[in-house]
Amino acid sequence: MANKFLHAIYDDDDKLMDAVKYLKKEGVYIEDVFTPFPVHGLDHILKLEPTRLAITAFIYGCVGLAFGILMINYIMIVDWPQNIGGKPSFSLIENIPAFVPVIFELTVFFTAHLMVITFYLRSRLWPFKKAENPIPETTDDKFLIQIPISNNEKDLKAKINKTDIFKIDIVENKNE
Repeated sequence: MANKFLHAIYDDDDKLMDAVKYLKKEGVYIEDVFTPFPVHGLDHILKLEPTRLAITAFIYGCVGLAFGILMINYIMIVDWPQNIGGKPSFSLIENIPAFVPVIFELTVFFTAHLMVITFYLRSRLWPFKKAENPIPETTDDKFLIQIPISNNEKDLKAKINKTDIFKIDIVENKNE
């Protein structure tokens, strides 16, 4: 891993997109891009892999659905059957229309809560974790491209100066 980085800072998302397109065309390796909000199309330009979080959401929904059906079956049919409004309480199939709201809510509950936990674990967002963004302005109104430097500083600066840059910084990686 490089211990020097070039930070190209932009003040507009369109300028950032144009710069990323240009730098990729020039063969520059971009390690990371920091933005204050999702920039549409940036993932395609950087050729990032699509997320698999939707698959986990579906699995969590199925877990919630199964839990809801098993819970309703145990509570309303096995453990404490009740005659409510003259409806028979001998089987789940006969009573399933009355239980749909509860089963639906448990499906949504499981999906939402387990997705939040999965997102935090996948993003490594622990309580009291120190922020990893290189400059605080990337959470407000600035866009940053982080490029590792390895004996090509002048060449990189020349390429980046051809874009509509706001500011260029050279930083040392203090973690190494």
